Amino acid sequence: MDRRSFLATSATLALLPFAETGALGAIAKSASGDVRLNETFDRIFKDMVRHSPRLATSLGLDKGVNADLKSKLDTRPQGAARREDLARTRRYIAEVQSVGTATLGDAAQLNREVVLYSLDTATQAPARWDIDSAQRPYPITQQGGAYFSIPDFLNTAHTINDKADAEAYLSRLQQFATVLDNDTAEQRAQAARGFLAPSWSIDLALGQMGKLRAPSPERNSMVRSIVKRAGAKGIGGDWQQQASAIVGRSIYPALDRQMAAMEQLKPTTRPGDGAWRLTDGEAIYAEALRQATTTNFTPAEVHQMGLDQVADITTQLDKILRSQGYTQGSVGERLGAVSKTPSQLYADSDAGRAELLAYLNEVVKDMYGRLPQAFDTLPNQPLEIRRVPPEIQDGASNGYYNRAALDGSRPAIYFINLKDMGDWPKFTLPTLCYHEGVPGHHLQISISQESKDIPTLRKLGFFSAYSEGWALYAEQLADELGAYASDPLGRSGFLQSFLFRAARLVVDTGIHAKRWSREQATDYMVQTTGYARPRSQREVERYCTMIGQACSYKVGHTAWTRARAEAQRTLGDRFDLKRFHDVLLEGAMPLSILERRIRERTAAIAGAMAQPAPKHGERG
Repeated sequence: MDRRSFLATSATLALLPFAETGALGAIAKSASGDVRLNETFDRIFKDMVRHSPRLATSLGLDKGVNADLKSKLDTRPQGAARREDLARTRRYIAEVQSVGTATLGDAAQLNREVVLYSLDTATQAPARWDIDSAQRPYPITQQGGAYFSIPDFLNTAHTINDKADAEAYLSRLQQFATVLDNDTAEQRAQAARGFLAPSWSIDLALGQMGKLRAPSPERNSMVRSIVKRAGAKGIGGDWQQQASAIVGRSIYPALDRQMAAMEQLKPTTRPGDGAWRLTDGEAIYAEALRQATTTNFTPAEVHQMGLDQVADITTQLDKILRSQGYTQGSVGERLGAVSKTPSQLYADSDAGRAELLAYLNEVVKDMYGRLPQAFDTLPNQPLEIRRVPPEIQDGASNGYYNRAALDGSRPAIYFINLKDMGDWPKFTLPTLCYHEGVPGHHLQISISQESKDIPTLRKLGFFSAYSEGWALYAEQLADELGAYASDPLGRSGFLQSFLFRAARLVVDTGIHAKRWSREQATDYMVQTTGYARPRSQREVERYCTMIGQACSYKVGHTAWTRARAEAQRTLGDRFDLKRFHDVLLEGAMPLSILERRIRERTAAIAGAMAQPAPKHGERG
């Protein structure tokens, strides 16, 4: 998701006195490798797309020379796929490294550094442990596996505009059965090595598989999706009969085989909930934490950071809650009391859910009106707000964002889990919109996707600490833009969100390094944040199987706010918030690189302002 460069060669040239031809020549020479590097990036990007049909569709690139990909899924056995992909990634690294930094301009050097960081990170888990991901070491969980992702992918990413698209949907539906069987085989192989999720995760996964399997084939959500969308486009054909036959004859038997395998494997899973239960679990968690935060903080350091921030935010919340008449009990208990106030809750009905979604759209619309105060560049891509599909809501996150297609053929979507309406008291909703929508994920990711100044390969890059840190910073920025000026309880919802993310630092390290149980972690989350226990437990369960990722939010937010404060100290009255936010145009990057780039941008601004204005008649 996204970037660009302030100190690109053209910007550097603009800051130099006209007469310094020696410097101009040196810069031109230093940029002689830029074209070669961009050609290398373009070649790698095209190769990645060719080898990933789902990526091609997600980006809206399953057309033209890649039109054949729209009817495909990746049906390679997972072990073989992992080995092939590792070899390919190593080849990419060698290709990028062959372009020396001495031949590159500033922007190209940044692109090279960030791409190499991403590619090297992608090799770690396959090369060291023969697993796909250090952060997701289990093939099948309540939030992972083809059963969880493919139906949603087919419904939200696979567009249907003509008969060929509908036929491609059927082709993918048929291949889904093979992908399920590959998942089952991979889970059996990894379980023999100890990579099997905790039993409660398996139970949740089985429950969701059962919900996907329960309807008669013609009423399955995957069948309803093609029938509804083909009908809306007036595409003739007996899509229900064809899709139902595939679901009944191929997908349901594959699901049955997967459920039977998971039932058989469940008694063999190791006790405990954290990464420590894995062979080489300490090293796996260290790598997961490094990837999630793009730092080298130890678990102990992250744990203490969380405790310190929990204490600070709790003090701030105490003052607000007391001012609103909530004085009894701990801050967590008082937040819980506010959450249970009837006036704060939407009805647990279809009408209540529709009302909540309408309110979220109003919040986003209001924030769009405030954005010009802080941004020169605004996203053009539309944003839809949808509920998480009911068949996966038991294990899904409370909220998440899916980026738009690069070609604009599909909008960005922010999903909210409406399984339990008690999870969403009204005072907590605005800050969720600022996080997932604008000025959070939607603004940051869309700006980079729309950028013409960074290679497409970097638009694919995702650094959780950068993106989630920005989204938390966006919640803070919304407060600065006056979103809570007349809503003290809304501001307490914003601070509760920060408290929640600080508690994550404590909980994630507690689970994976201090051997906390799922129950112990849930108790801490409920007591600290005041969130309802079912919601808190779903979050904790996510941290157990998505290792380290929960730490990216507050570590990233700390880096963003620290970098801004440093820029403000350096520039003083000359600090321009809009110009600071232009760093988004450079795209996502590791935190250490981000903070360095902001220092470089700040120094360039300070240097340009310090230059004397050219005298009358001089060329400048």
